[in-house]
Amino acid sequence: MLSDHGRSRSPSPDPDRLLRIYLNDHYAGSAAGDALVRRMARVHEQGPAGARLRALVDEIAEDRTSLVEIMASLDVPVMRTRALVLRCAERVGRAKLNGRLVSRSPLSDVLEFESLRLGVEGKLALWRSLRELARGDDRIDAGTVDRLAARAEHQSAQLEDLRLAAVDLALAPSAQRAPHPPSGTGRQRSHRPFVKVRWAS
Repeated sequence: MLSDHGRSRSPSPDPDRLLRIYLNDHYAGSAAGDALVRRMARVHEQGPAGARLRALVDEIAEDRTSLVEIMASLDVPVMRTRALVLRCAERVGRAKLNGRLVSRSPLSDVLEFESLRLGVEGKLALWRSLRELARGDDRIDAGTVDRLAARAEHQSAQLEDLRLAAVDLALAPSAQRAPHPPSGTGRQRSHRPFVKVRWAS
């Protein structure tokens, strides 16, 4: 498009189109997060993190269903090909360097808990964005989004406990390891917020 002076002008933003892209990016990220948490639950099935990860499998699946319902209420179609691409990327991501070429190492747990927590922080950002949009769009149920955001905050805190426990096991000298309270007991420490990204979701 050209202006009166012959210079090209950027097209006007299309909020509906951008919302479709935004929501589908998060939906695709949720597929990678779902695959990751299910795999982690299998790996830790008999360990101290097993029960919490099994609960997270159900919660993350419910969150994904809630996102699909919100997208339907906004007339946003689900682009499942994006989700498939990110699930494949998650599988490739297992080859991330962890100090061993084939088998898992203790560092694998650290990296996976970090990835999962980053995904949950991205999901929390999504719920907060939708809560803001709900102020002017009655198709979005504010109460539902508030509940989802509160659950994401709880998930993030739980994953931070599990992540720090994995850090102690993998990186701390044996003499410096301290017992960790059960996940979710509200360990007293200051949390620095993670960079909010989609599931890396």
